[in-house]
Amino acid sequence: MKSTPVPLFDPKQFLSKVAKGRKIQTCKSGEVVFSQGAAADSLFYIQKGKIKLSVVSKQGKEAVVAILEPGAFFGEGCLSGQQVRTSTASGMSDGSLMRVEKESMIRILLEEPLLADLFLRYVLARNIRIEEDLVDQLFNSSEKRLARLLLILANFGKEGKPEPVIAQISQETLAEMIGTTRSRVSFFMNKFRKLGFIEYKDGLEVHSSLLNVVLHD
Repeated sequence: MKSTPVPLFDPKQFLSKVAKGRKIQTCKSGEVVFSQGAAADSLFYIQKGKIKLSVVSKQGKEAVVAILEPGAFFGEGCLSGQQVRTSTASGMSDGSLMRVEKESMIRILLEEPLLADLFLRYVLARNIRIEEDLVDQLFNSSEKRLARLLLILANFGKEGKPEPVIAQISQETLAEMIGTTRSRVSFFMNKFRKLGFIEYKDGLEVHSSLLNVVLHD
């Protein structure tokens, strides 16, 4: 019995249905899109550039929870009743975003069942990634967590071809994303480079051989 093919999520088609309550805005590197604790009244779609999501504890410790690329949504928690932002979103490079007001998004989700289904699939995929990150954080060593993060940033395992050269990301940011110190990241990055798993050219080049670190018990 053949399975019904799952339609691909088409953000352009999706957002073209929003007649009101959306606008395009630029975002510069380092610019804050919204801050942790601010009112959650809209969501965003990345057209160009990269966005970093980070959280700060009451003790002032910061952790990077995600780096999002073009084609991703963020701030969608407002649709599930989230009143305030639980993270801070800031630009990692110059780019452009589409901001969609909460009410407008809810309206189009109700009016377009197919688009609602596609958006749900997108959100579920994000949740799966979050669960995988949690398992990684709980059970894997910092070396494996770093290797997995580099492979994810290089697009290994996703649809389409990998992007072995990734944009410049500081070792401090990498440390915040995997929950370790900058010195540990520096140690493992040097180790990966010596083993030929990564190399520095115009950017950071990640080789598929880095999978050996993740798969090794």
